[in-house]
Amino acid sequence: MNARRSAGLDLIKWLAMLSMVIDHLRFIWPTAEWLFVVGRLAFPLFCLGIAANVARTTPGQMYTAANGRYLGWMLAFSVLSEWPYHALDVGTGTFNIMPTLTLGLLLAWGVHHHKRQALAVLVLALLVSDVLMYGWLGVVLPAAFVLALRGGRGTWLLPGFIAVAANLSNQWLREHPTAPITLMALAVAFMSAPLGMRLLHGLHSRQVWPVGRWGYGFYPVHLALIKLVVP
Repeated sequence: MNARRSAGLDLIKWLAMLSMVIDHLRFIWPTAEWLFVVGRLAFPLFCLGIAANVARTTPGQMYTAANGRYLGWMLAFSVLSEWPYHALDVGTGTFNIMPTLTLGLLLAWGVHHHKRQALAVLVLALLVSDVLMYGWLGVVLPAAFVLALRGGRGTWLLPGFIAVAANLSNQWLREHPTAPITLMALAVAFMSAPLGMRLLHGLHSRQVWPVGRWGYGFYPVHLALIKLVVP
């Protein structure tokens, strides 16, 4: 893996966390629909962050200590995030976002390193799609970004369309396809791909405060803090 830190990647992580927090502020202000629209940036940008990390590794070298640590952190916070997620969103029928991202990481590794295990991950995602946030298409999105990062002009279209389709796992959006908030939300999801890829490649000499391993804990901690102030 390239040891040189990517300012663009850190910026993507910051924007993903910021849009995630904005989205979750809906638990405090349920009538502020624009928060949901802004929040459609978060998941695709997190997926792009995973894809960028995967794409920087040497194809064929999947079973490394660094990748083992990466997977370990993802699995640990998949478990640690479950209680604060369900405490805040009591009526949800899905796991928190981390299992989707963890399966997405495994699928992206399989695609990047040309491993047959990718098919097994995809089959698993299809089988448990109903309990995954963003469904099986959410699992596919990091791999779609990996493919887009290899390509040239216009390759962002694939993750853009998948981001839109993954958001349609939301039943309300499916039932109200022509509602203004639906159209705005899907437009933001679609444009998250070119925006994220532009940010990833657009910063070279600038400095961005790095997002380290503390970023894993940010997810459950911010959920717990919002829960404390929910009326």
